[in-house]
Amino acid sequence: MDVRRLQMLLQLSRLGSMREVAEELGTTTSTVSQQIAALSREVGAALVEPHGRRVRLTPAGRRLAGHAVTILAAVEAARLDLDPDAEPAGTLRVAGFATAVRRSLLPVAADLAAGHPRVRLRVHEHEPAESLALLASDAVDLALIYDYDLAPVAADATVDRMPLWSVAWSLAVPHAAPHAGAAVQGDASRGMAAHGDAPAVFGAHRDRDWIVNSRNTADEDVVRTLASMAGFEPRITHRADSLELVQDLIVAGFGIGLLPADQPTLPGIRLLPLSGPRVTMRSYAVVRRGRADWPPLALVLRLLAARAA
Repeated sequence: MDVRRLQMLLQLSRLGSMREVAEELGTTTSTVSQQIAALSREVGAALVEPHGRRVRLTPAGRRLAGHAVTILAAVEAARLDLDPDAEPAGTLRVAGFATAVRRSLLPVAADLAAGHPRVRLRVHEHEPAESLALLASDAVDLALIYDYDLAPVAADATVDRMPLWSVAWSLAVPHAAPHAGAAVQGDASRGMAAHGDAPAVFGAHRDRDWIVNSRNTADEDVVRTLASMAGFEPRITHRADSLELVQDLIVAGFGIGLLPADQPTLPGIRLLPLSGPRVTMRSYAVVRRGRADWPPLALVLRLLAARAA
């Protein structure tokens, strides 16, 4: 099979349009169409089919595009072995949650612009389940996700995860709210709450409304777990995806919720530390197993690891 034709098929699977493939590879749409047709004849199977005014890959096309990743990565590895100074090149599609995009990916984007301009990023903001679904369907090459130690993401044998960073989370309450130990009965309970014992802290605010994420269940799982340990069912009344909006809701008196302990908060919010157990959010870079050798992806993973270190 012709390597350039495989490259066109792979780019078509990623970009979704022959015109965009032509722009990416510096050729014409007609040439891309002719080469994909030639590849179809070469393998004896239809690789694309009409889809409205565009085309999409057939099941055979998607399978061959999956093989193309490995084939082209091997070709690129051989080229780099013979020419160590050769630059990785290509468009890397990334799906990730907003904090990871800001904290991890944007600094890497600056590194790429300065030292590796032939590697380009396409960024899609998504919550972890959405990003993993896109990764599984080969709609993206890299997912930036998070979980909590109290609500871990289930293991998946089809992907590889690289830890990036972790951060403790606290319970955010209005500044005027009673101290965590004030509403807890008994000297022992008050002492545990004052020292951040998570069930005691939660128990002190059992009668409040709670705010959780609208697009991911992980922090709701944490809230329900700690509330259960404190012996009550949390009254979840508000859901918001944006941490900034969560803060606004807390200041406005709509409820309380979890916020990262290392981030500044609005005036009017007090962060109550949690321990026994702590609440730790963990972030990861996730790729499909066997794909990490693709040079643009391998480069970005190295840059992410260096930033995390």
